Amino acid sequence: MEILKKNIRMSRQKSQAMNQVTLEEDMNVPDSRPDASGVIQHSGKIKVEDSKILENQIMASGYLEVQILYLSDGEEHQVHRLVTRLPFTEKLNLEGAEPGDNISLKWEIEDIRVHLINSRKISIQALVTFEASVEELYDTQAAVEVQGMKELSVKTKELHPLSMAVQKKDIFRVKEEISVASNKPNIGEILWDSVQLRASDVKLNDGMLDIRGELFVFVLYAADDESGTKQWLEAVVPFQGQLECGSCKAGMISDIEVTLAESNLEVRPDYDGEERVVQLDAVLELDIRLYDEDTVSILEDVYSPSKELIPVMGEEIYESLLMRNYAKCRASDRLRIPEAKPRLLQICHSQGEVKVDEITKTDQGIHIEGAVEVSVLYITADDSRPFALLEGMIPFSHLMEAEGMTDECRFRLHPQLEQLSASMIDSEEVEIKCSISLNLFAVVVHHQNCMLDIEEKELDLKKLQEKPGIVCYIVQPGDSLWNIAKTYYTTPERIRSMNGLTDEEAKEGQKLILVKTNPAIL
Repeated sequence: MEILKKNIRMSRQKSQAMNQVTLEEDMNVPDSRPDASGVIQHSGKIKVEDSKILENQIMASGYLEVQILYLSDGEEHQVHRLVTRLPFTEKLNLEGAEPGDNISLKWEIEDIRVHLINSRKISIQALVTFEASVEELYDTQAAVEVQGMKELSVKTKELHPLSMAVQKKDIFRVKEEISVASNKPNIGEILWDSVQLRASDVKLNDGMLDIRGELFVFVLYAADDESGTKQWLEAVVPFQGQLECGSCKAGMISDIEVTLAESNLEVRPDYDGEERVVQLDAVLELDIRLYDEDTVSILEDVYSPSKELIPVMGEEIYESLLMRNYAKCRASDRLRIPEAKPRLLQICHSQGEVKVDEITKTDQGIHIEGAVEVSVLYITADDSRPFALLEGMIPFSHLMEAEGMTDECRFRLHPQLEQLSASMIDSEEVEIKCSISLNLFAVVVHHQNCMLDIEEKELDLKKLQEKPGIVCYIVQPGDSLWNIAKTYYTTPERIRSMNGLTDEEAKEGQKLILVKTNPAIL
C-alpha cells in the first residue's frame, strides 16, 4: 500500500511588532535666510537607508526629511523654504526572526508639528509608527490517494488552497521632464514641491507585470526676475511600463501594493539655456504576492472490508481565497477658513492622504471608517500674509462585501486616493470632492485534519463473525452510505449495486439490503 501526498507551498506570519518613536529637533534658521514670522505649511517623509535582520530583532536607520514653507519678517513678507533631516535608528523586537528572513517593514507619520520658538529657531516634533513582520514559506502535506490495495473505499474532501507562487519586492522608475508654460517666468528657486501617486494599477501577464498610474506634481517657485514673483506649475504625469517576473502567469491571484518610495524634482535648463524645465525622478516600490489556487481532493477516511485500516491524522493550516474586491468610495464636504486666517483669493494647490481609522468585520464583509486628510494652499487677500494653508478632514465610510468573513479570516487592505478637487465657493469656504480606491484581499485560515499515514492490521474475525452476514437496514437521519458500509463491512459501491441505487446517497427511511463483503466472516 502506497500513500500519495500533495505538497502545498504556503506563506504565514512568523511574528510581528510595532513601535512608536518621537523625533524632535530645534532647527536654527540658516544665516543666509531672513527671520521667520510664521510657518505657512510643512510636510515630512521617511527614508529608511538601511535595515538589518538580527536574531529576534530588526534594526532600521534613516531619517525624516521635513520641508517647511515660512513667511519672513519685515515689510516685504516673502516666503522661503527650509529643509532639514532628523536621523533615527530604531530597534524592533521580532521573536523568531533570523538573518535571511523575509521582513516587511512599513512606517507612517502619525503626527508632525512645526512652530516658531523665535524668529531664528523652529521646533519640530514628529510621531512615527514602525511596523515590522516576518513571513516564512513552508510546505504543508495531505494524503490524496492510496494505491496497491484492493476493495478500498475512500472518503474525500475537496479543498481550494492558495499556494504561494511569488513573493518579492521590486521597483519601477518614472522619469519625466515638465516644462514651464510659455506665459510664466523662468524658475529662480523652488519654494515648495509635492509628488502624489494616484490611480495605480498592476495587471498580470505571462512573465511580466503591467503597471500604470499617474503622478500629480506641484511646484511653487520664485521667479528669477527682480521682484522674485511667486508662481507655480502643476502637471499630471501618466506612467506605464512592464516589470519582469519570471514565475508570473496571467491566471494567478495577485495581492500587490504600490507605494511612492522616493521622488526628486530638479530644475534644469531648456534648449535655450533658460531654467524652465523640472526633471522628475520617482521610484515606485511594489510589494508583490502572487498565488495559485489549487483544487485538491484530500483523504478524510479510508476503509477496506478485508483489512483494518487506522488513519494517522495531523492538523495542518492552509488558506483559501475568500474575496479579492476592488471598490471605489466617494466623499465630499466643505471646509471653512478659520477667523484667525486671512481670506481666500485664489487656490494654488490641494493634496490629500487617506487615513483608515477603524476596520470592523461583519457578516456582510468589512466596514471601513476613515477620512481624507486634506490641505489647501491658497493666495490670500492680505498682502502681509500672501499665502496661507487650509486644513481639514473629509470623512468616508464604506462596506466592502465579503460574505463569510469571520474571526478566522485574514485580510490586507490597500487604500489609495484616486481623485481630489478643491473648488472655491467664496472667500471663506472651499468645497472638497475626493474619490478613494479600496483594494481588499481576504483569505480564510483553515485548521484541517489531514491524513498523514495509514496503519494496517488484520481483521478481528472472531468479533466480526458475530455480526449477521445479511442485514435489512432502514436509513436513519444523518446516515451516509459511507458510514453504513463501514459499519457493516461492505462498500458504498456494493450497496448501490445490491439495491439498484442511482443516486449518490440513499434517502431517509429507505430500506437497504446489506451483505458482508469478506467471505471469511460470512
